[in-house]
Amino acid sequence: MANEVATFNPAQLPSFARKREGKGTLTKALAGGGGGGFPRKISIKAGVFRLIADGKEVAQIDDRHLDVVVVNAAPTVQRSYYAAKYSESETGAPTCWSENGEVPDSSVASPQASACLKCPQNIKGSGEGETRACRFSQRIAVVLANDMGGDIMQIVVPAKSLFGKEDNSNFPLQAYARWLAAQNIEPNEVITRMRFDTKAEAPKLFFKTMRWLTDDEFEVVDAQSASETSKKAVSAPQYQDGGAPAPARPVAPALSKPAVVEEEEEEEEATAPKPKAKKSKPEVQEEVAEPTVRKTSEPPAPKSKSVAALVDQWDTDD
Repeated sequence: MANEVATFNPAQLPSFARKREGKGTLTKALAGGGGGGFPRKISIKAGVFRLIADGKEVAQIDDRHLDVVVVNAAPTVQRSYYAAKYSESETGAPTCWSENGEVPDSSVASPQASACLKCPQNIKGSGEGETRACRFSQRIAVVLANDMGGDIMQIVVPAKSLFGKEDNSNFPLQAYARWLAAQNIEPNEVITRMRFDTKAEAPKLFFKTMRWLTDDEFEVVDAQSASETSKKAVSAPQYQDGGAPAPARPVAPALSKPAVVEEEEEEEEATAPKPKAKKSKPEVQEEVAEPTVRKTSEPPAPKSKSVAALVDQWDTDD
């Protein structure tokens, strides 16, 4: 493809990119340098792209990849901890959460520690297996590459898709953002391909640039990036506005003397801040084994249908 960005050359810059003068604000947000209730989402549950409208799954995409344009991103990586096992169908608040990834949000009723790095739920092994009970994620807003003027959709990118290393020109999100920044490219100037890592046991996404937008396409996408809808897609979930955690969840008591987080060896969180490790390891609360995710009873959308056609199936009575 003539305007593909795989081998970057400044002489190939479209006119809109030459006018930008390297501001790079969206790239910085995507790199994490700086929710709940959103009506249109893309879920990657069970390794399948699922289109969600108003909390209900309305379509599945058979392809192992999906081409989008990133129109906005939360400026920080968030953390969330559920005392009971997390379910994507649940809309209640986590037991504890952090919008800036450093301290619990001020509206949390049962903070697990005064700072995230000192929290017992942030210790390797506090979750299932060798994982952490408190999980990283980042919200991004996208539009479909074949319907750039259509619905803006939220994707909550989990830790396994955030951190890690490049795999043959395919990047986890933060590595992808650093690559874009090095080329002086903004995410809303190119088409990004999200594809599943077929070697990973749990759903994991890689990101890759496909091509520049045309000037006409960028005009549409630029308006989407500036819209209130894109801002809402990456803003704090609604329960942060004074909401309390879901009462049905049992709250795990915080340890009286939370230990400093141990050195993390997992690749998925390699970019997270790491204090000096202590040899003593606190007692970890036993977690119930996570139930196997069942596939929806709805049949997958026929392969003959385009993604735009799938979006047309969404319920517009909202």
